[in-house]
Amino acid sequence: MFFSIVIPLYNRPQEINELLNTLTQQTYMQFEVLVIEDGSVKDAGAVIDKYANALDLHYYVKPNAGQGFARNYGFERAKGDYFVVFDSDCLIPKDYLETVRDYLFEHKLDAYGGPDAAHQSFTPVQKAISYAMTSPFTTGGIRGNAKHLGQFHPRSFNMGVSREVWEKVGGYILTRLGEDIEYSIRIHEAGFKIGLIPAAKVYHKRRTSFAQFYKQLHFFGRARINIYKHFPKELKLVHFFPAVFTCGFFFTLLINIFYWPLAFVCNFLMLVYFMLIFFHSWQVNKSLKVAFLSIIAAFIQLFAYGLGFMQDLIKRVVLNRQ
Repeated sequence: MFFSIVIPLYNRPQEINELLNTLTQQTYMQFEVLVIEDGSVKDAGAVIDKYANALDLHYYVKPNAGQGFARNYGFERAKGDYFVVFDSDCLIPKDYLETVRDYLFEHKLDAYGGPDAAHQSFTPVQKAISYAMTSPFTTGGIRGNAKHLGQFHPRSFNMGVSREVWEKVGGYILTRLGEDIEYSIRIHEAGFKIGLIPAAKVYHKRRTSFAQFYKQLHFFGRARINIYKHFPKELKLVHFFPAVFTCGFFFTLLINIFYWPLAFVCNFLMLVYFMLIFFHSWQVNKSLKVAFLSIIAAFIQLFAYGLGFMQDLIKRVVLNRQ
């Protein structure tokens, strides 16, 4: 089996350097790498040159059109039996491709996704963010999990599609705002089989600061409504949880001002929730600092997602604006 690894890139030469370095260490080497420079100001040309002899590496520079269409650009030029998509801020374990190959030989999947985790080299903030995005006490618990709810939708930081899927379904029709979920829904509807490969994890850096994380999660909340506009049945009750949390937070602030007896109950429930996050993160990460930062990360995840979700729900659905 020959893999084509497609990586869209925008102004992140240092990230692609670290990702490519992990690919040189793969235990299964039947693959090519296509890096699509999507209109970057800070290009990665010098970094690509470093790996020209170490990898079957192809570098393309194109005008900016967004990550979804950059992946399509790579798919059009890929030679593999399977197209693997990574985000540029991922580190790939050395047995990743071997794990995927072995799994696909035993289980026929037309498309797959894998989970993400925090690498030991990550900063405490990055580990806290990773925890928030994978925790069973946040919406992260329904992603990259063998017991996910409903259909499994691979995420583009770690997913793959067969050449047959590309030839019959095509690529992304959205370039951002939930493009990976929209794509996997169309793959499902075309009758292809999608599944999770639990052992095919990547180390996903995500964002290096809470401010960047806030912007990303606000964007994710908006993306969920964008998916709803295309596929109304894909908006599930669980997707409202961050919005409920956000409204509950504002309600708690107000009730603390106007009615203390009820405020005590709200404050207690909020405290219990964040203590659960603290102790679970402490158990997972073995670090008090990361556990404390996980409370902040979880709050940002739910609050930012909830705001973005409600913003576009009101604008696009209630007010019926595009």
